Amino acid sequence: MKVIGTLFMILLFAGGVGLVIIFGQIGFDASKIIHYTPRLSSQIFDRNGELIANIFDEEHRLYVRFEDIPPRMVEALVATEDTSFFEHSGINIEAIFRALIKDIRAMKLVEGASTITQQLVKNTVLTRQKTLTRKINEAVLSYAVEAALSKEEILERYFNHVYFGHGYYGVKTAALGYFNKPLDALSLKEIAMLVGLPKAPSSYDPTRHMDLSLSRGNHVVNRMHSLGWISENEYTKATLEHPVVYDETLTQNKAPYVVDDVLKTLGSEYEDLKRGGYQIYLSVDLKLQQAAKEALKLGYDGMISRAKDANSSELNGAMVVVENSTGNVLAMIGGVDYTKSNFNRATQSKRQPGSSFKPFLYQKALDWGYSPLSEIPDISRTYVDKETDEEWKPKNYEGGFEGLVSLKEAIIHSRNLATINLLSLLGLDSVHKEFTKDGFKNMPFDLTIALGSFGISPMEYSGFYSMFPNYGTRVEPILIKKIVNTKGEERIFEAKQQEITSPKQTFLMIDMMKEVVKRGTGRNAHVSGIEIAGKTGTTNNSTDVWFCGFSPDIEVLTWYGNDNYTPLKKGETGGRAAAPAFAYFMKKYIEQHPETTRTFKVPENVGSRKVDGVVEYFTDVSPFPKESVKKQTQEGGLMF
Repeated sequence: MKVIGTLFMILLFAGGVGLVIIFGQIGFDASKIIHYTPRLSSQIFDRNGELIANIFDEEHRLYVRFEDIPPRMVEALVATEDTSFFEHSGINIEAIFRALIKDIRAMKLVEGASTITQQLVKNTVLTRQKTLTRKINEAVLSYAVEAALSKEEILERYFNHVYFGHGYYGVKTAALGYFNKPLDALSLKEIAMLVGLPKAPSSYDPTRHMDLSLSRGNHVVNRMHSLGWISENEYTKATLEHPVVYDETLTQNKAPYVVDDVLKTLGSEYEDLKRGGYQIYLSVDLKLQQAAKEALKLGYDGMISRAKDANSSELNGAMVVVENSTGNVLAMIGGVDYTKSNFNRATQSKRQPGSSFKPFLYQKALDWGYSPLSEIPDISRTYVDKETDEEWKPKNYEGGFEGLVSLKEAIIHSRNLATINLLSLLGLDSVHKEFTKDGFKNMPFDLTIALGSFGISPMEYSGFYSMFPNYGTRVEPILIKKIVNTKGEERIFEAKQQEITSPKQTFLMIDMMKEVVKRGTGRNAHVSGIEIAGKTGTTNNSTDVWFCGFSPDIEVLTWYGNDNYTPLKKGETGGRAAAPAFAYFMKKYIEQHPETTRTFKVPENVGSRKVDGVVEYFTDVSPFPKESVKKQTQEGGLMF
C-alpha cells in the first residue's frame, strides 16, 4: 500500500507539473498574440516622399491600424471566413459539429471550421498540422485571446499578420504590392481578391494565376451578395471587373547605391532597422538620381568608345550631387552598373583628386594676400628628397613652361609647375598645417600635395569643395534627413558646417574657376544660360580623372578611373572624360528646375576694375599688383 501511495503521489505530481507546463505554454503563446509585436518593414523615401525601397528581414510587412482598414474589407472577410465572428467567443460550436460530421464520414480531418480568431492563433503561434492536440490548443488559445482583446483588435492583428502571397505579409503590403494602391483606394473586387488570398496564397497569387484569383474574388463577392451585404449593382460591377495587377520586386529598390549607404550608416545604431518599421527620409531626389545615372553612363560610354581594343573591364565611375547651402545629397551614383558591381565608389573608394585640388591651394594664397593677377614662376625645377636622395622633376601636362604667369592663368590652364612653385613660396609647413586644420586627412608632407597626391572619396571631397559655392563655409554632405519610428517619434539630422574663409576672398576663387570653364581645361562643362565654375583633375598617367563643378545652387563631382588603379587610355583627362558628364547632368537639372539661380552674387567689399579690357576683382586683402594698377589707372574703372 505504501508503494502504491508513493506511485500515486508521483503520478499526481507529474500530472500537476504537466498541467503547469501546458498552461504556461498556452499563456506564453496567448501573450505573443495579445502583445503583438510583428516584424515590420522599414521604408526609405526620397525628398519628395517617393518610395525608394522597402527594407526587411524575412517578412515584408507594412502595418495598418484597424481604423484605417476599409469597412468593406472587414465585411468581405467576415462574410467569407466567419459570418458569426462578432457573436462567438473564439470558436463556433455549431460549425465544429457540422465539420465533425463530415470528418466522421470521411474517416479523416477534412474540414476545420476555424473562426477568424482560430486562424489568427494558427498563423501566429501554432503549426498547420491537422491533429487533435493542435485543435485543442487552438480552441483554448482562441478563448484566451477573445477574453483579452476586442473584436477590432483581433481583426487588426489578423489583417496585419496573415500571408497574402508574393512575399507580402499584411493587407496593406499586399494592396500596395499587387495594385499599387493604398487600402482606401481599393475597389470592391480588389478587396475581394485580397481577402480570398490567405486561404491558398500561392494558388490565388494574381501575378501567377490571375484566373484563379479572379474566381476566388468572385466567390467572396457572391458570398457578400447572398448575405445581402452588397447591392445587386455592386455585385454585378464587381463580378465583371478585371483589376490591373503589378508584378514587382519586394524591395522596390530604385537607388541601390544610396540604400546600401543608408543601411551601412544606420545599421550599427539601429539593430532592428530591417524589422522595426522605421520611415527614413532622405535628401535624394529620384529624378535627379536618374539624371546622374544617365550622365555617368554618358561619360563612361565615351571613354569605352575611345578605348577601342584596350581592356576597359576595370573602368568605372562615380557622381555626387549636393545642394550647396544645405549639404543635401541630391544624387549619389557609386558605379556605372550596380548589377555588375555593388562597390560604392562614391563613398568607399579613395582616389587621388589630382589637379582638381589646386583651388584649395590657390585659395590659401588669396587669403594670405595674393591677388588673382599676382605672378608666380611657371618654370621647371628638380626637387631632391633629403632622406632618400630621390629626384622629382614635375612637368606641365601640356609640356613647356611660361616663365611668369598670374594665379588666374595658372589655374585656368592647370599649370603644374606654377602650382608647385606657389606652394614653395607659401611654405609647405604653413600650408600643410592649414589643410589639416580645415579637415583634410592623410596628406603627405611634401610638395606633391599641390597636385592632389592623397586619397579621398568623392562624397567626402564634395564636402570640402562646398566651401567654394558657399563663399567660404564648408558644409558636410548629408544623405539622411529624418527617421520616424512606429510611435511617430522623429529624429532630425543636421549638416555640420565649418567656416574656412570669408565670402569676399572666396568670390575671387569662384571668378577664377568660372574662367576655367569659359576658356580653360573645363570648357566641356560649359552650359548655356547659367554660370558654371569648376576645376578639372587628371593624375599621373591619367589614373584618375575628375571634374568638380558647381552652379550658384548645386555642386556636382564626377570621377572616372580603373578599379585596379591602372592608367586610363592616353589622352583621357578630366576635361575630356568627366566634364561632358557634368554638362549633361546640369542640363537635365535645369530642365527639372528652371527656377535655379543662374549667376553668382558678388559679396560686399569686393571691388572690380578693367585690366586689359577684362573686368578683374580685388579686395582689401588681395589688392591688385602694382603693375596691374598702372594698367587699370590708364584705362579707368570702378572701385568698391
